[in-house]
Amino acid sequence: MWILTKHGFYSVVQKPWDVQGDTLTVRARVAADLEALRAVCPGLGAVTEDDAADYRYRAQAPRLEVGAALERLALQIDYNNFKNEIAHAQGYERAAVYHGVWRELLQLQRGKA
Repeated sequence: MWILTKHGFYSVVQKPWDVQGDTLTVRARVAADLEALRAVCPGLGAVTEDDAADYRYRAQAPRLEVGAALERLALQIDYNNFKNEIAHAQGYERAAVYHGVWRELLQLQRGKA
């Protein structure tokens, strides 16, 4: 699952090592995004780095903790335009990257994918 928030961009997956402990692996391109996630996901484990991995940074958290964090993120929404909020919260450079994602996904609405 991809999650884009005003705090960062995340990819949440269940890796084979997550199964036994019922955890999820939260991956990010920027370490600071994972650190920012701790505000709503205090059970997030230590951030590890692997420069050979698709997502350079990752941390594990209990599945229920990730679910609760998603609820907290939804309850924190207080803006009427996400792209503008990104510019405000993280700057115009990050907003431009998110806008690129928005533009690519617009192709789905236009029936081009």
